[in-house]
Amino acid sequence: MSEATKTDVLIIGAGPVGLFAVFELGLFDMKCHLIDILDRPGGQCAELYPEKPIYDIPGYPSISAQGLVDKLLEQITPFNPQFTYSRMVSALEKLADGTFRVTTDENEVFEAKVVVIAAGGGSFQPKRPPIPGIEAYEGTSVAYSVRRMEEYRGHDLLIVGGGDSALDWTLNLQPIAKSVTLVHRRPEFRAAPDSVNKMFALHETKQLDFKIGQVTGLKGAGGQLSAATVKGPDGDVDVPCTRMLPFFGLTMKLGPIAEWGLNLHENLIPVDTEKFQTSVPGIFAIGDINWYPGKLKLILSGFHEAALMAQAAKRIISPGERIVFQYTTSSTSLQKKLGVA
Repeated sequence: MSEATKTDVLIIGAGPVGLFAVFELGLFDMKCHLIDILDRPGGQCAELYPEKPIYDIPGYPSISAQGLVDKLLEQITPFNPQFTYSRMVSALEKLADGTFRVTTDENEVFEAKVVVIAAGGGSFQPKRPPIPGIEAYEGTSVAYSVRRMEEYRGHDLLIVGGGDSALDWTLNLQPIAKSVTLVHRRPEFRAAPDSVNKMFALHETKQLDFKIGQVTGLKGAGGQLSAATVKGPDGDVDVPCTRMLPFFGLTMKLGPIAEWGLNLHENLIPVDTEKFQTSVPGIFAIGDINWYPGKLKLILSGFHEAALMAQAAKRIISPGERIVFQYTTSSTSLQKKLGVA
């Protein structure tokens, strides 16, 4: 087990609500570390619909999901939050001194006085494509996310999918892979047009291959891929590959959170509406993952919950300290923290 990384508040989930929690906690001088299973901040806004317009964020008649994430990241810059990506929180325990110890699926250890669960509908789990026998290759030559690009250097790489993740990794890994083949069931893509144009340009110059079709079978031994069978308009063809990245989207599951001893309500975490604290003192839940009477699953609601949570978190981290409610518009001390005084 690695040495523990210590922080005031550990936030599980780096979606919009988790990001705004950093702002509210930062106003009270609390340092935050965020852990997210995705490889970048933004949660489902960034992963599932980055270009989708959102119309119910105050002050923005319309803003893209990624645009909102970018603004939130800009807003919390003065508080220097720390991030750990591509990790799932696998265990949580409360120590004798009241501190929480959190362990990830990579055995990284974090300790914090307060834990905030802002995991949306739970952890994102990649959808396994319906390819017979794919389980035998998972963890060795088939992966659903890229944690270290170097692992693909010199490999014959097969990427399957038509969204932003598939196109982004096609472009990012093409320079270091021995070969790259992109497979999608049709010539139209859901990805950013610029990425699609760049991919087709590389295809035209034979720097990568693009095939229309679906992967129907895998070949290899001992968990090591040698080829994939692609069923296309002209029949089946075997594509040589030593690594495969299927991007078939994500599903949300509560995951290990269900085993942390929290009271649950229909796979959601009940909280009070004063502090948004769970059944375990010191653990809070904000955003879509919580439940209380009248709950609305809106980003706006999560922002409100983050503000009240921060007040309660401050009382845990600085017991006995008088908390003075201040407005950012008139408080010189808050404006200094934000760098605008």
